[in-house]
Amino acid sequence: MTEWIDAWTQDEGARRAAATFRERFGTGPDGVWSAPGRVNVVGEHTDYNGGLCLPIALPHRTYVALRSRRDDDGLPAGTTRLTSAQEEAAGLVELDLADVAPGTVDGWAGYAVGVAWALQQAGHPVTGFDAAVDSCVPYGAGLSSSAALECAVAVALDERHGLGLGGHDEGRAVLATACIRAENDIAGAPTGGMDQSASLRCRAGHALLLDTRDGSVRHIPFDLSAHGLALLVIDTRAEHQLVDGQYAARRSTCEDAARTLGVATLREVGDLEAALAALDDDVMRRRVRHVVTDIARVELVEQLLDDDRVEEVGAVLTTAHASLRDDYEVSCSELDLAVDTAIVAGALGGRMVGGGFGGSAIALVRTADVVVVAEAVTRAFADAGLHAPAFLVATAEGPAARS
Repeated sequence: MTEWIDAWTQDEGARRAAATFRERFGTGPDGVWSAPGRVNVVGEHTDYNGGLCLPIALPHRTYVALRSRRDDDGLPAGTTRLTSAQEEAAGLVELDLADVAPGTVDGWAGYAVGVAWALQQAGHPVTGFDAAVDSCVPYGAGLSSSAALECAVAVALDERHGLGLGGHDEGRAVLATACIRAENDIAGAPTGGMDQSASLRCRAGHALLLDTRDGSVRHIPFDLSAHGLALLVIDTRAEHQLVDGQYAARRSTCEDAARTLGVATLREVGDLEAALAALDDDVMRRRVRHVVTDIARVELVEQLLDDDRVEEVGAVLTTAHASLRDDYEVSCSELDLAVDTAIVAGALGGRMVGGGFGGSAIALVRTADVVVVAEAVTRAFADAGLHAPAFLVATAEGPAARS
């Protein structure tokens, strides 16, 4: 049987998080804030190379019920207590913001408390808090459950401390920077900034064309249903990790290549063939080729969407998957099986998404073929003796906000 991952309504998500808060802390929260996971249409591993990417915010969100520290709590102002419905075994995590620094916080709590730390580092007067988390963003699926947590905490702290950043895009870019620092420096995952930017800066009904060189964005209308199409997300259930060294190794290789070529980032590579000829290492050449060609694929998809040639995006996705598989070497057998099977079953194209080494793939399919393609992938996984995949249909939704 095909498994579908349903998104909660925002009312349901807020109720769940508030109930968990009352159960764990014995009182009500100041409010509930939420932020979406994301799926990236095209432009993978380009964000930390100064490139372009094109994510959308998912309907699946992480909810954070939060209460600011009060003078009558009887606790120091920096005391922060965290609990998560998805991490019940961890129990209640308690720490002092004054003690937070790189290398001091283990596990999921680093993504949450790291945001407060980063805001403090940027000069914002953030104090401790109690927070309860609940989420329908799939864990380990490459759909940015970590960024959704960070961004939900960010908009909550912004509102509770009157920072005034969440009400405009420039301020949200500042919040995204804090969330990136939380993930890189406290959680220890050396990701780029696409995930946090998508969660904080996307618009409903639009894809976010993000230029990571200067942080500028363009909102491109993205209503696949109007074209009789859907973006099917396939969670392969293959374990997805960004802190095991593989992601960091690729980022380091790209940075080394940029230094060798005498450019600030690989975005500045104009003549790809000349750049490849200047590099002695074959692995480095393949990494550079993927980044430069994937940036070009983002530009191509932008043009196709502008021209209403949406079906042609499918072929671009398939080319991107081959590049990620062969040049960047971040795919795996489960991701390849998902993409190949989807295309044979009628998808217009598909690719792996996220950091790789597991996680999810996407397929551009005709609306009438969504179930057929999902069932075909489910059968293929069963025939291969793999864990059953799960599916969701990605629609372009709104950013982090109070729920």
